[in-house]
Amino acid sequence: MPGAVVIGAGPGIGRSVALRFAREGLPVALVARTGTTVEAVAGAVAPLGVRVVSLTADSADETALRAALDAAAAELGPPDVVVYNAAIIQPDSPGELSVRAHLDAWAVNVVGALTAAAHVAPAMAERGSGSFIVTGGMPEPEPRYVSLSLGKAGVRALVTLLDKEYGPSGVHVATVTVAGAVAPGTAFDPDDIAEHYWRLHTQPRHRWEREVVHGGPAAAMPAAAGDRP
Repeated sequence: MPGAVVIGAGPGIGRSVALRFAREGLPVALVARTGTTVEAVAGAVAPLGVRVVSLTADSADETALRAALDAAAAELGPPDVVVYNAAIIQPDSPGELSVRAHLDAWAVNVVGALTAAAHVAPAMAERGSGSFIVTGGMPEPEPRYVSLSLGKAGVRALVTLLDKEYGPSGVHVATVTVAGAVAPGTAFDPDDIAEHYWRLHTQPRHRWEREVVHGGPAAAMPAAAGDRP
């Protein structure tokens, strides 16, 4: 059975998405920045009886991320769905961060998603199927979270570009925009949010959505959408 790859497999949305796909019987490859993080999620998924591959890579490191995706494919075969859930979530006001800090945030929040898509989407397009889903957020920019607002705006633009490039060939490119701080037992429970990813992946082509928004149109807190791998 084709598998799922979750990049940014942290304790929030990443964990819940991995569990959601595993419950459907899909083997799962998990990518996180540290071994401790990825093994914690793998330990939660393993009891479901699917094959789990644990990989470490910083999503801002193109070579490491591509190598992790190659390793996942070598273990599980070409993925049927790839979820990019990595993000740097930090409060920062206009002018507070250095140029270097902004570039570091952009590398994780946006460029890592582009790297992953460029690595996996062409093969999906060649076979005419597959899903590439990105965790989005900040439907309204928030001046207390400048780098995150810029990053999530970039994600929205990136998904539009990828959909135009690969959608006609059968690749469903979409974003789940989370409009609030993720926390269990709230309106932004990661298990509830994870349902969107499965629904997008299984949508028939004539009903494809490019963006699903979870929650209200704006949030006072950052859309804690994405886990730093």
